[in-house]
Amino acid sequence: MFYVIHALDKPDAVSVRLANYEAHKAYLAKATVRTLISGPLLADDNETMIGSFFLVEADRKEDVVAFNANDPFAHAGLWRQVNIHPFNKRVDNR
Repeated sequence: MFYVIHALDKPDAVSVRLANYEAHKAYLAKATVRTLISGPLLADDNETMIGSFFLVEADRKEDVVAFNANDPFAHAGLWRQVNIHPFNKRVDNR
């Protein structure tokens, strides 16, 4: 099953994001939940990072919740809001 993780940063948290970026990348590389697509959400200036988007694959939502909770970004308190939803992929034009 596919899941979308949509996470919004706390205000003015770019420094927290950058300070934890290497640990975040290392965590994603070894995680048991398969990340298909991920990257930062941007403000309207197309540059300032304001959140995170993940499209992941896992057997259960509980696995995705645990994956997100153990992310170094979560441990650093970066995100002010996280939403996780099952996703029914109907089109993939890659």
